[in-house]
Amino acid sequence: MEEEEIIEEELLLVESQLNGLQDKIKTLLDQQEELYERQAQLKALLEISKTSRDTSNSAPSVPLEDWSGKFSWDSQVDDTRFNVFGISSYRSNQREIINSIMSGKDVLVIMAAGGGKSLCYQLPAVLRDGITLVVSPLLSLIQDQVMGLAALGIPAHMLTSTTNKEIEKFIYKALEKGEGELKILYVTPEKISKSKRFMSKLEKCHHAGRLSLVAIDEAHCCSQWGHDFRPDYKNLGILKIQFPSVPMIALTATATSKVQMDLIEMLHIPRSVKFVSTVNRPNLFYRVYEKSSVGKVVIDEIANFISESYPNNESGIVYCFSRKECEQVAKELRGRGISADYYHADMDVVAREKVHMRWSKSKSQVIVGTVAFGMGINKPDVRFVVHHSLSKSMETYYQESGRAGRDGLPSECVLYYRPGDVPRQSSMVFYENCGLQNLYDIARYCQSKKNCRRGAFFQHFGEAVQECNGMCDNCVSSIELKDIDATYHTKIIVSLLQEMQQNDQRATLLQLVDKFKTKWKHSGCSNEAVDLKKEEIEQLIVQLILDRVLKEEFQHTAYTTNAYVVLGPLWKPALQGNRPVKLTSASHSQDSGDRFKSAKRNQMSNLEAKLDDLRRTISSRNGGIFPHAVLSTEQISLLNCHTPTTIAELEKLIGKVKTDKYGSDIIEVMRSETGSGKDSGDGAKRQKKDKGVVFVESSEEG
Repeated sequence: MEEEEIIEEELLLVESQLNGLQDKIKTLLDQQEELYERQAQLKALLEISKTSRDTSNSAPSVPLEDWSGKFSWDSQVDDTRFNVFGISSYRSNQREIINSIMSGKDVLVIMAAGGGKSLCYQLPAVLRDGITLVVSPLLSLIQDQVMGLAALGIPAHMLTSTTNKEIEKFIYKALEKGEGELKILYVTPEKISKSKRFMSKLEKCHHAGRLSLVAIDEAHCCSQWGHDFRPDYKNLGILKIQFPSVPMIALTATATSKVQMDLIEMLHIPRSVKFVSTVNRPNLFYRVYEKSSVGKVVIDEIANFISESYPNNESGIVYCFSRKECEQVAKELRGRGISADYYHADMDVVAREKVHMRWSKSKSQVIVGTVAFGMGINKPDVRFVVHHSLSKSMETYYQESGRAGRDGLPSECVLYYRPGDVPRQSSMVFYENCGLQNLYDIARYCQSKKNCRRGAFFQHFGEAVQECNGMCDNCVSSIELKDIDATYHTKIIVSLLQEMQQNDQRATLLQLVDKFKTKWKHSGCSNEAVDLKKEEIEQLIVQLILDRVLKEEFQHTAYTTNAYVVLGPLWKPALQGNRPVKLTSASHSQDSGDRFKSAKRNQMSNLEAKLDDLRRTISSRNGGIFPHAVLSTEQISLLNCHTPTTIAELEKLIGKVKTDKYGSDIIEVMRSETGSGKDSGDGAKRQKKDKGVVFVESSEEG
């Protein structure tokens, strides 16, 4: 027996040393990754340097810093931007990106949702001779884009599994023989990787000099380091190999430096011009609510949040963990008077499209979806995004929550979190590259009751911190926080797991909570340690996992994967009490967010409401185009401020294409509402100024 104890003691020592080695290996691997990244950067710089030297005697290229300078196409670009797309001014980096593409450069664009990514390739596509190929991952997004372009009179089509034979025949003729009008062709990545016929037609188009540009949307899907890797995307590098002279633009809302280098390498664009815009979305208010363990209570809270904060049927999204959960949550919300539909990949294609169209036209208020839905949204006036469950990474959460407020108006991003959601997600992502680390980053975001939510995004994406301006719950919180000394509680948890390990036993997070409560109850501790609530014990265990005192291990069964909590690399100092542990607890007070509520958009004026009704009416009678494609929210606010009463005045505000199409209807509404026009227009200007609402120009794409 004594010999067994000696062996077990030595085994624990060896395991501890192995854990120490694992830490060192991880550190070395991280250093190796950084060196590889630097190596790739230096190779790219060397390539650029050689190219610059070789071409120094030929026509001079435009230096990087001159993309905002003057170009021969400036007037043509500005005219198309305003008169075709109806956009009065560029957003950050748009002009520079368009100039680099018009110059024939490869371009990598990292731009937040709502920044106007689509305009960056759609506008050059209209002006450049030939056809632009756009690769996009989801049918719903492609359909939105094609409909929007059609409404602007731009010949755009999609070639997907749902395309009918007649349209397919037209597209192939346009590619092969240049017959018919086609400026922009959307395809899914599967067309590139699996359709030999399509690639053959594309080659003929290129050989005839008619392939003008290749755009890769949602480019982060190429990288296994990205948050939404898709196998078919990794084959897109073939496009640059086969069409080396055709400029390529790759666009995404989120990409860490590691993902950016991966994209450049995979797409074969080492000489690309890179534009990185800020990740900051100043109009979004971020908050995290504690999530009840009782499902119906969570639904009650979400329903109350929607009905109280958005009583005028403002559009929103609720994200759920699973397809089954989507259906259940949508049903429960409808039972509480919220107009909600579910949307997920198991649905029939026709039914899914019907749901998407209803919501896009604001005929239903809420769409309840899984992560797949997020990438397919082209709706600018989403006022709130609610996460019923934890996202799997900071990138995923940034992308999903970023579907709110793409028109630049105040919007909310709410996440319901409880520590018990961590093992639920970890059992799904542990096999992915950096899956657990990515999950733990978003868990750390949720656990924090002190740090700025916005600051967490800056830190994650390696960007200099900017002011939050009171646009997150932690920054405006009036809740009193206190730090609980949880060192003794940690010792109990670690000793419990040590005993279980010696007896070849394991526990899930919830089982460990129960065991802790039992031991605490019978320990009769006479010290001044605070008695923790169940939710606080869960929070402590997750905190210890994040701090590597504990770790998760996974076991497959026939039906599921179980996540167990076991001793981590730093358990010994915690057991000895040499590692102080603090747990932040909140004393509940008034809701933190009053400041945001006062910043929300005020009630529409009568004119704005009538213009909103008009765009819905026009949308219904024009073959299903979306209301925001008729008039954007920003354009409605412009009309409310300037009150044009003639076609000439209107054209100066919304451009020629929209004026030609919808001008007479708009002017009729303007005249009926404003009378002579000018006095009420000035009043509207004063009214808007008094409201203190700042309208941000948006291309409403991206």
